[in-house]
Amino acid sequence: MSGNEAIARGAFECGARFAAGYPGTPSTEIMETFANYPGVYAEWSPNEKVAMEVGIGAALAGAKAMVVMKHVGVNVAADPLFTASYTGTNGALVVITADDPSLHSSQNEQDNRHYARFMKIPMLEPADSQEAKAFIKLAFDLSEHFDTPVFLRTTTRVSHSKSVVALDEPRITEDRTAIRFNAEKFVMVPMNARKRRIAVEDRMRDLRAFAETFPENRMELNSPDVGIITAGISYHYAKDVFPEFSYLKLGMVYPLPAEMIRTFAARVRKIYVIEELDPFLEEQIRALGIEVTGKAIFPYTGEFDPGIVEQAITGSRKAARSLPEIPIPPRPPNLCPGCPHRGLFYVLGKLKIFVTGDIGCYTLSFMKPLEGMHSCICMGASIGMAHGMSKALGEKGRGKIVGVIGDSTFLHSGITPLLNMAYNRSDAVIVICDNRTTAMTGMQEHPATGFTLQGERTLGVDLVALVKTLGIESVRIVDPYDLQAVRIAIKEELARPGPSVVVSRHACALFKREKVASRKSFRIDPKKCIGCRLCLGLGCPPIAWTAVENESDSRTKETEGNGSRDGVAVIDQNRCVGCGLCEQVCKSGAIAEEEG
Repeated sequence: MSGNEAIARGAFECGARFAAGYPGTPSTEIMETFANYPGVYAEWSPNEKVAMEVGIGAALAGAKAMVVMKHVGVNVAADPLFTASYTGTNGALVVITADDPSLHSSQNEQDNRHYARFMKIPMLEPADSQEAKAFIKLAFDLSEHFDTPVFLRTTTRVSHSKSVVALDEPRITEDRTAIRFNAEKFVMVPMNARKRRIAVEDRMRDLRAFAETFPENRMELNSPDVGIITAGISYHYAKDVFPEFSYLKLGMVYPLPAEMIRTFAARVRKIYVIEELDPFLEEQIRALGIEVTGKAIFPYTGEFDPGIVEQAITGSRKAARSLPEIPIPPRPPNLCPGCPHRGLFYVLGKLKIFVTGDIGCYTLSFMKPLEGMHSCICMGASIGMAHGMSKALGEKGRGKIVGVIGDSTFLHSGITPLLNMAYNRSDAVIVICDNRTTAMTGMQEHPATGFTLQGERTLGVDLVALVKTLGIESVRIVDPYDLQAVRIAIKEELARPGPSVVVSRHACALFKREKVASRKSFRIDPKKCIGCRLCLGLGCPPIAWTAVENESDSRTKETEGNGSRDGVAVIDQNRCVGCGLCEQVCKSGAIAEEEG
């Protein structure tokens, strides 16, 4: 099992039957796996804050609830979770934070262990799939015993790597759900919150004592010369290269077992703290008065591996087998063949405007050759940023600001800033890139698709009606496969005073539910191609360039468009999905539908 699959299995085995989350790599498969188990309720919520509130409500009703998100999702969910630390639960509440060292699919590399300390919530961190399954059960037990939310932190390597997992039979648990009234504990007005604040400190004192005997905090005493304190996947990296060292492996990374750390320190001569990202463990251990070596030799950024650990401690690493020196052309990430975002951003990239971007597949459009996006901060930020730029620039920005946001992202965190635009009347155009699914994380459902996570039919939000209800008067739909229609719509809306919205609607090329009209693939007639390279400006993967050698065609030296014909464009018929964008940009009529 992958770590994500193991977490879902462990939750099911220990009797958890309720989960909410929002898709985000590297966490997504936890919810998708859990949703397939019998007798469970699992939902994609519109965003992580809502998922957290749903989970808190379920726990308040006595359920074992799991809330799942990637690391930046905790930023969105932090508001309710901070206070849930005060209230505690009637059932159990476990929050999965899937961190992403090396930013494989994220806009930042934050270390969410700090949230545990900030919120005063215990945090467990598994090192592999078997531990992932075991630790989710321990997290639920901790939550029930100490009346607290509990963090389970994974990283991309644990989430996605696979190892052998021993399965257990699902636990049959008593249904403890019920309505229970306790306003003093759950209504966090100041007079009640002050009392709960004291209860949190009492709980932390008990958790620190518990950490000393927690079986997943364990010492492995070998050589007295060197001791390593570590947690999570870093434990395996260190063991791979230094099996002879002594280890203090921490399964609970907050709160730390202070006395156990002191005992371990007394048994070894030198201590290294090995942890990815911030010196979270190191700083707390130094605060105990224990001298350790950590970030003085280990990187602050990126994932570790055994070689990095070995290099940091010894100054060298085992020689790896050298690969042959073969020049490999760069392969930057790209939008898929037939991606509906390509037409939209091709147009935006040709206009002399500033495009505030958002989180989604379309973020790739910032790169050459499209260059149709100029900022990206976090989910939902594009709309607020477009509004802020418009207000700051005034007349200088009129007709020059567009914000883009995906359909799932708009429902996640774009509704409120769009309401703000309508209320405070900025001059900017917002484009909702509606590809009918949450494509970037693997085609998950959202409130506008008409289906739930578990495949049940439900309402499908009408985005146009919603936008009009928020107070946006000018709303129009365009097909991004039609470049002229997109160009006209964007220009007309930019010329219009006040805020407006364009819905760029076409299903993701990989989306199987919506059947689009069958189209033939396209081909390029080499005799008509003038070598202008305009079609290459689409960045479409099936389109390539091939040199012309020893050509008798008198057109070889002709010049038109961007330069002389030193080659021709070709289309890979096996990859073309027939979107027709290349035919629209070709000025010589060289591109046409393939016959036959």
